[in-house]
Amino acid sequence: MKLNNLAVACIFSLTAVSLSAATLEGQSFEDNIKLGSRELRLNGLGLRAVFFIKGYVAGLYLNEKGSTLQEISAMLGPKRLQLRMLRGAGPDDFNSALVSGIRENASVAELAALNRRIAELERLIVATGATVTGDVINFDYVPGFGTTLTVNGVSQGKAIAGADFYNAVLAIFVGDRPVDERLKKGLLGQL
Repeated sequence: MKLNNLAVACIFSLTAVSLSAATLEGQSFEDNIKLGSRELRLNGLGLRAVFFIKGYVAGLYLNEKGSTLQEISAMLGPKRLQLRMLRGAGPDDFNSALVSGIRENASVAELAALNRRIAELERLIVATGATVTGDVINFDYVPGFGTTLTVNGVSQGKAIAGADFYNAVLAIFVGDRPVDERLKKGLLGQL
């Protein structure tokens, strides 16, 4: 009887370990998630911090390992960028950071094609309001559907069309001019 209890405890322990791939700043991220009809794997985790002020922990989920924005952009299938807020942020701050990040990484021609959709994202963020510590924000891309923004599992408006738009959002984090170089390395699994 004791041996059976020990075996059950060992199996439970192994199962519990496999539920979480990585923990950063107390935030645990699952090894795998399901988005659309596909299973995605955690590509990497990173922390966004300015000096000693920690903003959020981010996790990038893909269907295969990606080590550059170009590789990730070329991947078919859904993708998820998840932010777990370590401090609150107002919609103006959030919009400013996202829009300036897109502009930093896009060419003039790309911006011309993205401007209407950037404005859609700004409206979604304003309608969502301020984020607070503990909020979980997902930027999900599903081919044929577009980019959706969810906060704590609640969809925030309509999907924004185009793989190019999602790739512009990803460029903020893993592009040539990322918001944070250490965050980029973490999301690309290089730390």
